[in-house]
Amino acid sequence: MAQVLAICGSLRKGSFNRQLMNASISLAPEGMTIKEAPSFASFPLYNFDDQQATGIPAAVTALGEAIRSADGVLICSPEYNWSIPSGLKNAIDWLSRMKEVPFIGKPVCIQSAAPGLLGGSRMQYHLRMSLQSIDAQLFGKPEVIVNLAAAKFADGALKDQAALDLIKQQLASFGEFIKRVRK
Repeated sequence: MAQVLAICGSLRKGSFNRQLMNASISLAPEGMTIKEAPSFASFPLYNFDDQQATGIPAAVTALGEAIRSADGVLICSPEYNWSIPSGLKNAIDWLSRMKEVPFIGKPVCIQSAAPGLLGGSRMQYHLRMSLQSIDAQLFGKPEVIVNLAAAKFADGALKDQAALDLIKQQLASFGEFIKRVRK
């Protein structure tokens, strides 16, 4: 049974990416469970001086331990200004400073939803670069990029059947990827 931790890159309660994450949690294939990660909303801005003075904050440690204990990580994130939302990038920066970086060797799958035509693809590229720098094992294809999101979500849920089918396909393939990485 693969235990996957889901991180939402948006802090908005009603964001498309939270709805995307919730859809993914409900579409987990047989042999996989997906649960939401502890929030990074309370993380202070990363500052090495603060880290030296007070250490790693408890909330960072909690997220790090959740990542470490999971078999894989699913990140569902919007694109802000053609890149990674600052809160998510800050969380990665804090996690990368832990004595044992929790993302090292960890299978990671990425999804995005955005109102524009590119659906968060630029964020996915930048997120891959950041995660690669800390030795995460990045899952490739199929990619889930939900573009023109306003037309694909309604009543707090993803309604687009093509996107739902693609999520199912991605998660099944991610489960196989986790097995390969574990060996």
